[in-house]
Amino acid sequence: MQAPRIEKVTVHVGVGESGERLIKAEQLLAKLTGRKPVRTVSTHRIPAWGIRKGTPIGAKVTLRKNDANEFLRKAFHAKSTIKKSSFDKFGNFSFGIQEYIDFPDMKYDPDIGIFGMDICVTLERKGFRIKHRKLKNTGDSGLRGHHLSKDEAISFIKENFKVEIE
Repeated sequence: MQAPRIEKVTVHVGVGESGERLIKAEQLLAKLTGRKPVRTVSTHRIPAWGIRKGTPIGAKVTLRKNDANEFLRKAFHAKSTIKKSSFDKFGNFSFGIQEYIDFPDMKYDPDIGIFGMDICVTLERKGFRIKHRKLKNTGDSGLRGHHLSKDEAISFIKENFKVEIE
């Protein structure tokens, strides 16, 4: 029950505008993950960039279980080192890949162009529902055992994915 595992992997491509580039980013995510991407919309109005609130500006895909593990193996082939500062205090981490052609078996597609992406990984322990409970009269002592620390997450990634952490 104490062993960490991957809860989910979120792959996000931010384009900054709607239109043809957004459609190409969606095609790329569908090609990489085999899943249909979801559009992300802006939450604020940014006049300097010409972005209105609610405008589609990116696409994302959330992977779980075996799909998440397989995608992470490919992503770590494209990026073999991760900075220690990429991990938060709960053991989750994020990293970016500059070009999708760094993935194994991916060739440059002139119809899509070049896109980079952000990959966010959420780790958990079995019994994850326990960490979301509100326990009465016990403080949070029952919850501490279910949170991952930064060091536990780093050792999990090193052991299971053979990634160098700098």
